[in-house]
Amino acid sequence: MLGRLHHLVIDCRDPEALAGFYAALLGRPVTFRSPDFVVVAENDHSSGLAFQRAPDHVAPRWPDPAYPQQMHLDVMVDDVGAAHARVLALGAKRLGGPGSHVYADPAGHPFCLIPRPGWAEPVEA
Repeated sequence: MLGRLHHLVIDCRDPEALAGFYAALLGRPVTFRSPDFVVVAENDHSSGLAFQRAPDHVAPRWPDPAYPQQMHLDVMVDDVGAAHARVLALGAKRLGGPGSHVYADPAGHPFCLIPRPGWAEPVEA
């Protein structure tokens, strides 16, 4: 195992409003908020759904591929630098420049490697 799911990040125009919808739908609290990023999870020490401001967001129109879904995975790792080489060896492609931790899976879906939060158990024991 290289990493563990941290959040599923969903692009939207209004993160606060969409997080409120999912908090009510799932019976989970908002555990983090900033102007551009809001998290709904069981508690502030667990993974959950994150809502990220995307000012030019165009809503998906299922199943029309001209209006695709917009979300990505955040994968927590113990050491982002060490995970970089390993994730490339698995078949990922780096999407950003130096210092970026944004990658595409072999099918082109984006995901981010993030440092394991202090509240989370180590990924690799």
